[in-house]
Amino acid sequence: MARVSIIGTGNMGQAIAAIAGKGGNPVELIGPADSGQQVTGDVVVLAVPYPAVAGVLAERGESFAGKVVVDITNPLDFSTFDSLTVPADSSAAAEIAAVLPRSRVLKAFNTTFAGTLAAGTVGPLTTTVLIAGDDADAKALLAGIVTAGGLRAVDAGSLRRARELEALGFLQLTLAAGEKISWTGGFGLVD
Repeated sequence: MARVSIIGTGNMGQAIAAIAGKGGNPVELIGPADSGQQVTGDVVVLAVPYPAVAGVLAERGESFAGKVVVDITNPLDFSTFDSLTVPADSSAAAEIAAVLPRSRVLKAFNTTFAGTLAAGTVGPLTTTVLIAGDDADAKALLAGIVTAGGLRAVDAGSLRRARELEALGFLQLTLAAGEKISWTGGFGLVD
């Protein structure tokens, strides 16, 4: 069992909180009004839009030392939905890891919608959370939280794979925004 702090109280933050809580993990949701609140979690989930991450890191980054930090963002240009806003050879997760060298940064949850997290399914399949990161213990900890909450977790490789996860998240978002799939749909994995 791990304490989970979720920064962001929107749909994704609430869905991730429900998954962690379902698995018996203590959860704290931290919103914009909780500016001075201490982050007590062993796992910190950044459930905010990518443009808000810099502010969160500036305000709270020092308190993330020694913690597992989970980046769920998709760094895309929401005004045009036509490109990612990070360099092609990088990722939002890599940029966060560079700012937090004393944290174990993971990429996860960005290839799922809140609706599929809450439902636990994508069509007939169990919702899968892809996890990328360089620390095997951190990935195992997050995978345990995900599976205890009733979902499937798959190790997607090193943190370098975050850029592919962000591209996949970008594709899924553009399909939903273009009404090609619903916001309760998405990609599933079959063994």
